[in-house]
Amino acid sequence: MNVKNAVQRLKTLTKVIFNKEFIIFPEVVCKTKKFGSSYGGWNIVTKNINSNSIVYSFGVGEDASFDLALINEFGLTVHAFDPTPKSIDWVKTQNFPDRFVMHEYGLAAIDGEVLFNPPQNPKHVSHTLLDRPATNVKAIPVHVKKLRTIMDALEHSQIDILKMDIEGAEYEVINDIVESKIRPKQLLVEFHHRFPGVGITTSKKAINKIRLIGYQLFSVSPSNQEFGFIRI
Repeated sequence: MNVKNAVQRLKTLTKVIFNKEFIIFPEVVCKTKKFGSSYGGWNIVTKNINSNSIVYSFGVGEDASFDLALINEFGLTVHAFDPTPKSIDWVKTQNFPDRFVMHEYGLAAIDGEVLFNPPQNPKHVSHTLLDRPATNVKAIPVHVKKLRTIMDALEHSQIDILKMDIEGAEYEVINDIVESKIRPKQLLVEFHHRFPGVGITTSKKAINKIRLIGYQLFSVSPSNQEFGFIRI
């Protein structure tokens, strides 16, 4: 473990003491590799990933290092999604390969238009569907779609890797995935129980729902925010 990860794990343990975080360990051992930057990277199980694998990456922000690393390693196509204007503008300034396909809408448990609340720091990019009283007067309307709607439009019957960093919307989306019987082979989720009004119990319940539909936890980041699940 490097120094940065050790420091992050220490911070996580400190939060556990104050009941602001919880400890959970992977339950299955898989051969994994991290793709992307220290900020935007994720661990995946590399077995059976190839140029034909279908990857959905929800939440681009201003860091597509994970997506680009997968493209470079496997020659696959990444379908990236983000309705945030700042993220869309940033992607347009990049010289990304054709296999990085940007979709300018978000993922939610409904099809339609929702209000996106901006971050308190205007230098940041991440908006949220969750209530954010400090900035909700500046909320913007964005288009979102359900996972089934997206898959039907893109003519995909299966997803090999589904990554969600969607700022609190993951909880309702997980409920929708459970009900829709969509089962990506790998499910990568950043949980946002640190957000006001969410709490660790919400993430624990979401993790249990994922486990109940046949997934096992194979990766937990030092920050205890990014989780990797696989169906074996």
